Amino acid sequence: MIIIVAKNVVKKDSIDEFKKLAAELVEGSRKEEGCISYALYEDINNPNILTFIENWADQKAIDIHNATKHFTTIVPKLSGLVEEMQINLYKAL
Repeated sequence: MIIIVAKNVVKKDSIDEFKKLAAELVEGSRKEEGCISYALYEDINNPNILTFIENWADQKAIDIHNATKHFTTIVPKLSGLVEEMQINLYKAL
């Protein structure tokens, strides 16, 4: 299993738009084969920090996910709404 943590510091005036687009991304991603879980979380102390936490069966599932229409159309839009983005991949021990 591979876990992706994608932390986004969203521009203050873009939070609602980010959440709307993110909901579409989450919905599409959850339907994919190899997706164990996929959710967006809001930082309790800073609502500008929105983090995707994703669990994937393997790298092949991630590669397929990264090529899907919902990913390739939504993620570039999300990127334009953030001040900073940090993506880390983890493996379960």
